[in-house]
Amino acid sequence: MKGASRMDRILKAAQAIATARRTKERLAPLAPEVAPRDEAEGYQVQRALRDLLLPQFGALVGYKIGCTSNVMQQYLNIPHPCGGSVFERGVHQSGVKLAASDFVHVGVECEIAVRLARDLSPGEAPFTAAWVGEAIEAYLPAIEIVDDRYVQWETLGAPTLVADDFFAAACVLGPAVARREAPDVREVAGRALINGAEVGAGTGADVLGHPHNALAWLANHLASEGKGLHKGQLVLTGSLVKTVWLNPGDKVTMELAGLGTVEAEFT
Repeated sequence: MKGASRMDRILKAAQAIATARRTKERLAPLAPEVAPRDEAEGYQVQRALRDLLLPQFGALVGYKIGCTSNVMQQYLNIPHPCGGSVFERGVHQSGVKLAASDFVHVGVECEIAVRLARDLSPGEAPFTAAWVGEAIEAYLPAIEIVDDRYVQWETLGAPTLVADDFFAAACVLGPAVARREAPDVREVAGRALINGAEVGAGTGADVLGHPHNALAWLANHLASEGKGLHKGQLVLTGSLVKTVWLNPGDKVTMELAGLGTVEAEFT
């Protein structure tokens, strides 16, 4: 009975979050009897939510990792990485024009994305940065699009933020750079520009010391749940800059030295 009530709670939390996502209503703190009690439960809600969102947002095509840099850990007051889902219909190519009204309060982050050349199965864990680095097919300059879809995110706590994919909304990708042709991504300098003005900068080393460390964290996290990463999946490794919240009409450019530029406009 206890197990049944716990699963019932997880499903109710997922349904409440899914309804808010579909209607673009700001999510208030979940009722105490429904809210995930810790991050492990938050990830269970996230998986249940994923099943509810698939008809609207398309297949799971990868993951985003949040809180991988000091600037983001301090901003969100969460001292460790957190993962979220990337859905097929949320992946856009550089130059896209998106309606700001498609989001509750849209923001952007400057990221190094990776595409996997092979599976990383749970049986291979524990993963190291060197091991997962060999599984990368290509790097892509990326804009992660996040959405503050909350009445007040500061009051929700990490378990509920994890349950709701940790602010994930969409992403915009620049052209892929094959791993063997790419610079050392730890040294890649990134700049975030809004309407041509720089609003943030960082390097790949700001992401847990190396973006491959973030990828290893994700692979180990999924392995702890008996899950794996798959060939062709996309992973956003975390922001080099503090989240930039946008106004309608803003044009966003992320420059990642050696990897290229990616652009989007929010009409």
